[in-house]
Parts: sequence; C-alpha cells; structure tokens
Amino acid sequence: MVRGEAVVKVAYFSMEIGLDPSLPTYAGGLGVLAGDTLKSAADLGAPMLGITLLHRKGYFRQQLDASGNQSEEPVEWNPEELLEPLSERATVAIERRDLVVRAWRYVLTGIDGDEVPVYFLDTDLPENTPQGRALTDHLYGGDDRYRLCQEAILGIGGVAMLRALGYVDIETYHMNEGHSSLLVLALGEEEAGESGPTAAAPRLEVRSDCVFTTHTPVPAGHDRFPLALVHQVLGEQRAQQLVAAGCCPQESLNMTSLAMRSSRYVNGVAMRHGEVSRGMFPNYPIRSITNGVHVATWTSAPFRELFDRYIPEWRSDNLQLRYAVGIPLPDVEEAHARAKRELLAEVANRTGVALEPDVLTIGFARRATPYKRAELLFSDVGRLRRLVTKIGKVQVLMAGKAHPRDEAGQAIIRNIHQAAAELKGDLQLLYLENYDMQLATFLCSGVDVWLNTPERPREASGTSGMKAALNGVPSLSVLDGWWVEGHVEGVTGWSIGEAGETPEEAAADSSALYEKLEQVVVPMYYTRRTSFTQVRRSCVALNGSFFNTHRMVLQYLRDAYRVPGSPS
Repeated sequence: MVRGEAVVKVAYFSMEIGLDPSLPTYAGGLGVLAGDTLKSAADLGAPMLGITLLHRKGYFRQQLDASGNQSEEPVEWNPEELLEPLSERATVAIERRDLVVRAWRYVLTGIDGDEVPVYFLDTDLPENTPQGRALTDHLYGGDDRYRLCQEAILGIGGVAMLRALGYVDIETYHMNEGHSSLLVLALGEEEAGESGPTAAAPRLEVRSDCVFTTHTPVPAGHDRFPLALVHQVLGEQRAQQLVAAGCCPQESLNMTSLAMRSSRYVNGVAMRHGEVSRGMFPNYPIRSITNGVHVATWTSAPFRELFDRYIPEWRSDNLQLRYAVGIPLPDVEEAHARAKRELLAEVANRTGVALEPDVLTIGFARRATPYKRAELLFSDVGRLRRLVTKIGKVQVLMAGKAHPRDEAGQAIIRNIHQAAAELKGDLQLLYLENYDMQLATFLCSGVDVWLNTPERPREASGTSGMKAALNGVPSLSVLDGWWVEGHVEGVTGWSIGEAGETPEEAAADSSALYEKLEQVVVPMYYTRRTSFTQVRRSCVALNGSFFNTHRMVLQYLRDAYRVPGSPS
C-alpha cells in the first residue's frame, strides 16, 4: 500500500508522545497521555495518526546526589534501532532559510490488528546547518528561539510532511496543547492556493478542520513569544498575518490564543479544568473531555492475570472493568501483594534499600514544581513522626524531575531529602531518581495509597492516580482535576480537604492531610484490612472502568472529530 493510502481522518499533533520506555520522546504526563491516546485509537480502529518531534537527546536523564541536588545529562538512544526511517523530505522556512525535515515511523498495532502510525520529525540532516540539525535534539530545551523554531517544525513542518507522505485528505488536525498551533498558518496558506504566505491568506479566527485541547489551568503555562522573535523566526509575512489575526497582544505571540481562534472545537481535560479554562478565556466555548489512561499499558501483570480470569474482555471493552465488583476480595489482595513485592524488589535493585512489605506504603510521583506541593506531607515533621510511632508505620516513595531551569522545583527535591534525614529511624522515605514510564509502572501498581497534593484549582487533570486505580491503589488527593469526578469518599479513596472554588491555605490542606491519615487511612490499613481491600476493588470498578483512553477517544471521535459512525 502506498503510504498515505490508508483512510486517515485525524492528525494528532503533540510536542511529546510517550509510547515506550525505550523511546525517550516524552517529559511527563502530556506525552504519556498522547501515547495512551494513540494506543487506544489503534485498539478502537480509529482513523488517526500522530505527529511529534524526534528529540534525539530526549528530555534528560536525572541524577540525584545524597543531598537531593539534581544534575542532568542527555539520553543516548539510536532511532535506527527502534523506528523506521522514511525517504520523504519536507521543508519549513525558518529565519529566511529552508530547513529540511525527515520523518521516522513507529506503528502502533491495536487489539484487532488496526494500525496507527506515529511520525517523528527530525532535522539532523547534512543539508542543514549545524544549528538547524540540533533543533530536534532536546525536548523543552534551549531558549525562546529554540522553542519557537521547534514549534514551527512541529506545526508548519508537520503539515508539509503529511503532504509529502501522501496524506492529503485529513479532515481534523488535533492540536494537543498550543505547541503545534502554527500548523494553522500552513493550512491557511494551502487554502489560499499559494506556495507561501501572502496577504491573500484566509483569516485565522475560524477553521472548520482544527481541534484544540488545552492542558494548562494557569496563565504562566501558556507559550508566549516576543513579537520581534516571531518576525525573526517566521518571517515578516507570517508574523503580520498573526498580528492581523489578533494573536499577538502586548507585543507577544500567544500560542493558546492562536489555537483557540483557529479551532472549531476546544476542550479542557476534566470537568473542573473546563470550568477554569472558561474563566481564563471567556470568549471561547470550551468543553470538557476528561483524560484517561491506556488500560492494557498501565495494568500490572498481577492485575492483568486477575482480570483475564474474571473479566476476559476487559482489554477490548474497558467498561467491563465495572464487573470487578464481583472479584473475590482475597484475590484482589493477593494481586496487589504481588505487585507490591515487584515494586519493592525494583526499589531494592535501584537503591539497595529493603523496604518492609507489610508497612503502609504511600506513593507520590509528579513533576517537581511548586504548585504540585510535594512537600505538603512533610510540613509538620513532628506530627508525622507521632503518627507513625503511635498509629501505624508508614513508608513513602517519591519521584519526579524538576526542569533544569526551575530552581524552585529543584529546591523541593533537596527539601524532601532533608525531611528524609530528619525522619530517619521513624519513617523510611526514598526519592527515586529519573522518573519515567518504566518506574511509573512499578510505583502506580505497587504502593498502597497514591498521594496527590496540588494547589487547587491548578491541577488540569492528572493521570497518575488513574493508573494507580487500575491496580487497586486508591487515591488520597486534593479535590481538583480528575479527582473531583473520580472521588467517592471511603469508596474509591479519600479527599484532602473539601471541594471549593477558591484555594485552601497550605496549612489547612496540611492539617486535613494529617487528619485523614491519622483517623482513617492508617487505621483502616492496619485494623480493617477487609475494608481497605474493598476500597481497592471499588476504585478498579468505578475509576478504572471510566478514566481510560478508550472512553476518552470515543468521546473525541463523536464530539470533536465528528467521525461518521462514531457511537452517539
């Protein structure tokens, strides 16, 4: 079959796509979500493809010293060993020079044999200057110029590559965050029937073939580039077109504004996030499609075997996980015990520390940045020490990278290491380095409780708790993001504080966290284990059956993509 001949209706653009631990083409939740989305598209036979950048040197490999000081090094990997090189070439004009782009192909094969190709764009070609060759090296690396060049490669170069590959009948271009929103320039130029940008190009405010998903509930998280840099990188005509479209207020290009103005459908990634986004962008009708996770990827081997025994069709029909309510509690407990043993063996292999299998183990793994409040559990070390000595032992496993330029995030990791030293002898606390998909599979399935403590309402969705739920690990979380929808107190897990429109003070959330641990979670684990196992089973049945990418992709197909034949 000639490439591009298959019926593909949706092109899914994302700056990062996490498909496999061996492919370091993702930084965290956004990329893993993109990968899970495309995996479910393959399982469902959805007519989709993915477009991203190659990131030859990855995000970074994190190393931590004994004090928690983070250092970074590039990730060495060989695309030739994992991806199919394609001969087609495309060009994108950057700084008045044609940059040549190639693509590498990775094919996702679904449960019934349906395929979804993912194309990784790469500029490391001899035709390009050394500076141009390096533009697809680092994910979220470099300065504003480097980032804007990358976003031009993804958006404008991505459309050009699709045409070179023979995809000429794409009906929907899905921008997963604003990084790819420059693709609307390329589409506008095509619609104008010109080979390059002209004053005759159509206005960008409304396009019938674009969909945009925003993941960022805080203004600082949306990409902006100085207008002078936009002129430098994209050229005068494209810059003028963006200005004319109203996308450059205050002398800067707002990538989110560009995407929203250009899309027929805009959505947030949870019910609460949609509400927050409508408050941030009141001029746009922003819907909500709550995120999910790819069930077959994130279910641990012990729970896969358990589901195979009791719910044979769970992989193809994730909704059948509702029937987990009928799995005998001893079988649920045994599956989790096996997953916990596997986690503790991995921890011992990485750190040399042997944790106790019978001790309540709390997991927390998020990007290290202030609003996620990884330190909240240690805000009162004395109270935490009394908890573990008088009520029940606890051990804590944490992980997460801080961006190399985020000094506040790096300080958080150091502070947690200091807390571990203060608690030594009373509570075992380990911060595991280089958090990635492989480590996430162990953590999300092997801990006893998944902790999440973001500042409300700054959590867009969060998916780590969804991964945990699939493996019978209940969440103890602030009521924000997906947990507003997934939380049933004492049934699927527990809340920290109450739901509300305004943020709580850190002291109030800290007190609520300790109270829930002291009065409910720790006593239940040690004195009412059957009740705790019932919570495990319920979070599989209620959360696992809904917060998955099969359900999510079906919603996109029906509501956003409008693909004929999608379930109504």
